[in-house]
Amino acid sequence: MNNFIFHNPTKLIFGKETISKLTTEIPLDKTILVTFGGGSVKKNGVYQQVTSALKEHTYHEFWGIEPNPSIETLREAIAAGKEHKCDFVLAVGGGSVIDGSKLIAAGIIYDGDAWELILKRDYTKGQTLPLGTVLTLPATGSEMNSGAVISNKATKEKFAFYSKHPKFSILDPQTTYTLPPFQVSCGLADTFVHVIEQYLTTTGQSPLMDRWAEGILQTIIEIAPQIKENQKEYETMATFMLSATMGLNGFISMGVTQDWSTHMIGHELTALHGLTHAHTLAIVLPGTMWVLKEEKGDKIVQFGQRVFGIEQKGTDKDSREEAIGTTINKTEQFFKSLGFKIKLSENNIGEQTIKEIEKRFNKREFKLGENESVDGAVARQILEHVK
Repeated sequence: MNNFIFHNPTKLIFGKETISKLTTEIPLDKTILVTFGGGSVKKNGVYQQVTSALKEHTYHEFWGIEPNPSIETLREAIAAGKEHKCDFVLAVGGGSVIDGSKLIAAGIIYDGDAWELILKRDYTKGQTLPLGTVLTLPATGSEMNSGAVISNKATKEKFAFYSKHPKFSILDPQTTYTLPPFQVSCGLADTFVHVIEQYLTTTGQSPLMDRWAEGILQTIIEIAPQIKENQKEYETMATFMLSATMGLNGFISMGVTQDWSTHMIGHELTALHGLTHAHTLAIVLPGTMWVLKEEKGDKIVQFGQRVFGIEQKGTDKDSREEAIGTTINKTEQFFKSLGFKIKLSENNIGEQTIKEIEKRFNKREFKLGENESVDGAVARQILEHVK
């Protein structure tokens, strides 16, 4: 196991009727910028709960942070925060609203253009306003980590950005009851691949991290059909919400190598075609597994055995190859069961996009994956495998 430092300062407030805790979590002397997405929180009662909890506070609302939040929209929010002299940001929504609000919290007290912060990539030591969140869509884990992903419509780019953790995050599973089924599928897939990126590398690094990761993967596979059957069962949705948070808060990555090449390729598909982030992961991951099956083979076999119950029939090479192939096919079947079209051609994406992504990887001199083996040429191979 590698050396590591683990510190997660986010206070997690989990359970029924917890949105009312906003009243005491944010000091009364703060001027709050409350950020929202497209308006679904007015239909499910979340908005009313938030405004009721903040009735004694001074706050201003900003609406319209879109999926894959754009720098163009976030510049408007930052300008509003500066105009109203806000000194606290409260994000109410899913991962995109929270991601965007991390940049807003930094941008309000930054003198330059906020895209400059994105290009810095690591702003964890920079100055930001305090941020709180009310999560309504489990998926990204952004409510308990320092990461964000921001898009630039003008340049058709999408980059990761790291800032400060939220001070607190409120998670009431009841807020998930009215989510559209496709968004729930995206949340399940996103959580699944977040765990895979931290797990599917090499064996023998940490039995404890492996078991924790495998537990989350098994849980997601187990609850997915239950959610499809009944999205208003509290315990199931609570398990979903907590799984998404634990999948990307640093808990399962302590001391082990990570990959993230699937995510980086997926970001380009979103930037170029607007596909939902989780959908791109469902497309790319099987290709990553096929193309990198030699270096990931031992872990794929372990993944298949422990998560899907796939037993390698013998010790010979053919048995190993069969176990690997069956595991990848099972992974594809899981994504299909969530309703995703997992081939590029099914999503009207062809050679021109593959060529552009290869070009972008080469231009940025990417060397991704736990072995830094994924460059432009390998990204092409991965995408060609899922055509």
